[in-house]
Amino acid sequence: MPHSNSSVVTEIFLLGFNNLQNIKIFCFLLLLIIFCVTVCGNLLIILVVSYSRSLHSPMYFFLTQLSFTDILLSTTIVPNMLHVVLYEGTFVSFIGCLIQFYVFSASEILECLLLSVMSYDRYQAICNPLQYNMVMDLTFCMKAILLCWVIIFTVILALSVTMNFLWFCGPNVIEHFFCDFDPLLELSCSDPFFLKVEDMILAVPYVLSPFIVILVSYVYIIITILNIPSVSGRQKTFSTCSSHLAVVSLYYGSLLSIYLFPNKKSVKKTLSLFYTVVTPLLNPMIYSLSNRDIKQAFKKIKSKLFSAL
Repeated sequence: MPHSNSSVVTEIFLLGFNNLQNIKIFCFLLLLIIFCVTVCGNLLIILVVSYSRSLHSPMYFFLTQLSFTDILLSTTIVPNMLHVVLYEGTFVSFIGCLIQFYVFSASEILECLLLSVMSYDRYQAICNPLQYNMVMDLTFCMKAILLCWVIIFTVILALSVTMNFLWFCGPNVIEHFFCDFDPLLELSCSDPFFLKVEDMILAVPYVLSPFIVILVSYVYIIITILNIPSVSGRQKTFSTCSSHLAVVSLYYGSLLSIYLFPNKKSVKKTLSLFYTVVTPLLNPMIYSLSNRDIKQAFKKIKSKLFSAL
């Protein structure tokens, strides 16, 4: 029998970070700057790619989707975290807490799926260049993105249905800066066993499988690059996927580290901060700073704007 109607928890208190009294204003301003730079940086990537015809290719199409996901993730977590830091904790409605968890979960899974699709794109470009335009056409790209969003809605539906069977009768304090999976389950008065099993089952196709696709793609990419006779040719080929590889390493490195420290809340909180706040900030920087095409497109747009003024 579902207990959701019997729930007496209507508000959740997020404790956030401990011992920030002396530096909370500094932390607030730093987070605010990071949030503004993250949103502006990712929006800039989307605008530059959309505006520049030279960037209308599968790789940059997927990059705009990744930037949108980073904006979604950042706006889901950071504004509420600013309130948590400034007031040393904050109340959120129970429904609001669940919505934050669902949107956060969706954006995390979407990022995993997009990074795997982008690695497949790099595999086709480097290992099968003659077949690239035929395989990575507009139809494939649209189907891949549509499939990603269908998967996201399916996962959210599955989690929300199972979550509805949990009974939250108190306590209502989460020792975290957002409504994550494990802290939420700790508040449940009923046994969360089935939800934990469901989470493990969903993690295989939607987190682990994309990671395997990325690893396999890069094994083939590295083998192909090593077979290129000239050093300049190897460097030029590797440069086309170096940005993506850096983003993958950052994202999966922090995500997988959380499972290495399952019982250490302080470590998990720090790592969560990295992949919810730092990674969305670094992604557009990595792509814009190391990508010659994006830099050239940005310069063209900037010169056109200045000449128009």
